Amino acid sequence: MDKLELLMKRIDKFNKDRDWDQFHSPCNLSKSICIEAGELLECFQWDSNKFNMDDVKEEIADVMNYCLQMCNVLMLDPIEIINKKMDVNEKKYPVEKAKGVSIKYDKL
Repeated sequence: MDKLELLMKRIDKFNKDRDWDQFHSPCNLSKSICIEAGELLECFQWDSNKFNMDDVKEEIADVMNYCLQMCNVLMLDPIEIINKKMDVNEKKYPVEKAKGVSIKYDKL
């Protein structure tokens, strides 16, 4: 069993032990992802160069935790869907056009 599988089992057990799966609909998980992403952004609210790395780590973990729970609820393999999206992004943003440029793919 790889690290991701172990982590997903741990998250699943944590939720089952507390009977929280009842609250983890895709809609509620989507809201939670947005809320936690906002809390991550808050770490950089007043100074993007001075931030508390421990707070950043905690908020990244919260966002990722909810994303993994969403994958679990929807029976998605996170590695597979990320790789598929990377395939799409590599086509949208070819190195020869996108290197060092931050504009959207349709403007390249």
